[in-house]
This record gives sequence, structure tokens and C-alpha cells, in this order.
Amino acid sequence: MNAKVDSDQQPVKAKLLELVDDVLAHDGYGDIRVEVRILKRRQKEVILHCGKQYRYVIDFPGEQGAASSREDVNPA
Repeated sequence: MNAKVDSDQQPVKAKLLELVDDVLAHDGYGDIRVEVRILKRRQKEVILHCGKQYRYVIDFPGEQGAASSREDVNPA
């Protein structure tokens, strides 16, 4: 993987690790679900479910265009 792909994926990885830490620190039941959808224009939508939905759009590896990594938070 190149540095650009790593930088596009970094916010998703950081949020997933944060959610895992939160669930482990919680003294009750916890659930995390990851959904990945393939979009047009060589992009993927990653949705992390953990009480809220955290949505990211990242470029496929090898994408030549500009990065479009974004985060949307939708309460469940």
C-alpha cells in the first residue's frame, strides 16, 4: 500500500479502534458492526455501527484522483 491509501484509511481505522476501546471499557453489552459497500468512481463506503453510524467514503487502492475521505455521524 502506498502512503496516500494509508492516509485515506487512517480516519476509519482510528475510529474503529476508538469504538473497540469504548466497548471494552463499558461495563455492559457492546456491539460493533462494519459494513463496506462498493461505490462508483473507485470508492468504498465504510459504515461503522456502534450505537451511532459513522460513515466514511474512501478511495480504492491505486486511485489517481483526489481523496474524498469524509465522516458523517448519524444517531441510530
